[in-house]
Amino acid sequence: MFDAVIAGGGPAGMAAALTLGRARRRVLLVDSGQGRNAPAAAVHNLFTRDGTPPAELRAIGRAELARYPAVEIREGVEIAFADAESGGFALAWDGGGARARRLLLATGLRDVLPPTPGLAALWGRSAFHCPYCHGYETVGASIAVVGSTMPRLRLAVQLRRFGERVTLCTDGASLDPAQRELLAANEVAVECGANARMDGRGGRLEAVAFADGSALEASAVFVENTAVQRSELPDLLGCKRFEDGCVEVDEFGRTTVPGVSAAGDMARRASVPMPFAAVTAAAASGTIAAAAIDQSLLSEALGQPEPFAAAPAARIRADRTRLIEEPQ
Repeated sequence: MFDAVIAGGGPAGMAAALTLGRARRRVLLVDSGQGRNAPAAAVHNLFTRDGTPPAELRAIGRAELARYPAVEIREGVEIAFADAESGGFALAWDGGGARARRLLLATGLRDVLPPTPGLAALWGRSAFHCPYCHGYETVGASIAVVGSTMPRLRLAVQLRRFGERVTLCTDGASLDPAQRELLAANEVAVECGANARMDGRGGRLEAVAFADGSALEASAVFVENTAVQRSELPDLLGCKRFEDGCVEVDEFGRTTVPGVSAAGDMARRASVPMPFAAVTAAAASGTIAAAAIDQSLLSEALGQPEPFAAAPAARIRADRTRLIEEPQ
């Protein structure tokens, strides 16, 4: 039996495996190889590795894990079944299976793109959703931002720091005078035509084409995407999820199911309004969850209670209210 099985070999899963391997826990990392950032040309905001291609970063991580004999890896497989049993969990995948005392989910999210023709071929190369991941690479470019809600207006204004020209494409929606005034004051242009398709070649956007036959020349576009759970394991195990689909965890990555932890952008705490999808954040959450798993196993071996008390969102809010209302 493994001390822990980690489902998912992205930044969160590899960081967790590294932490547990260094703690000399017997670990199995099971990875499907379907990383969310695979379409991107490079990973950014990662100290000492800024600009590294995702595949290269994964290879570096695998090489580091190979130094620790307690860590085993199964590549190209996805856990299809997981069930609690006495003393741990039974796991199965096509052609194999394992048993573990603890289970860490790091299976990530999958991006569902708007159905605009041509968009999928540009995703991660010149079509983006995160200004922190890809904004800097658009310096001096002509940028299109699709949408008409206030968050999209804010993004368009934010991207003026990067783009030579920024245009909000409302996809047929109208803007009120106050919205137009805000955009004009920040030198953001507006196109209200319905989007027909994204024109480009080799992963590079060339223009946003509208239904009336006109087009806007652009070399980058920021769109709204929907992120959904990549794996069915959270639901199969009965993990509580928020309305946005993220798995609920506490400060130490523990889900509502005893013995099951979750890390990476698939999970968040109740005190965080949305997941922050960044490699550094995912890796940090994997490290924290792994350390908590190690301490949980140690407590179990010693017959002692868990060392980290859970911190429900209600208690966090109460503590914050007290700090605000009570003079220090």
